[in-house]
Amino acid sequence: MASTLLKRASYSAMKSVAGGFQMGAQSRAYAAVAAGTDIVSAAPNVSLQKARTWDEGVSSNFATTPLKDIFKDKKVVIFGLPGAFTGVCSQQHVPSYKKQIDKFKAKGIDSVICVAVNDPYVMNGWANKLEATDAIEFYGDFDGSFHKSLELDKDLSGALLGPRSQRWSAYVVDGKVKVLNVEEVPSDFKVSGGDVILGQI
Repeated sequence: MASTLLKRASYSAMKSVAGGFQMGAQSRAYAAVAAGTDIVSAAPNVSLQKARTWDEGVSSNFATTPLKDIFKDKKVVIFGLPGAFTGVCSQQHVPSYKKQIDKFKAKGIDSVICVAVNDPYVMNGWANKLEATDAIEFYGDFDGSFHKSLELDKDLSGALLGPRSQRWSAYVVDGKVKVLNVEEVPSDFKVSGGDVILGQI
């Protein structure tokens, strides 16, 4: 049912989108981010919020993490998804990276990151439920500013989710996007999984 609602919420917007997916390069022309984009420059003054408990948030004075601290001088695989605790995200997307973490590390990847338009406390609870904190770094994009800056945001009000993100993945080296994969609709899981991007590195 949730998958059907996501498809319905995405259909009207997707009808008017031109262009297709090209593996190993930018995948959709409508996004501000593409292969070759400096992700830090594309989202200036944007920070993400590392997953944590509420008490950890208070003790850190609700600190956030600038994008340059995440991407500078690092090889990063990052994937975005519509929301914590949702079906495809929990059952397929995160597990596809968790089970391949040793292969990512063997290819020299410094960090595998999951980001969603959720607060960092929800992301923390979800990461713990998935037992994925040892493999993947989880970040919240609580106000959607990161995804909006990259034009990877998506209105999923039809599924009662409100403003969220596309389902996507990217390989980023020293802040430069080398590979970008974006699903046709957020309920799809065809091009953004761990197996796909592992073969693109």
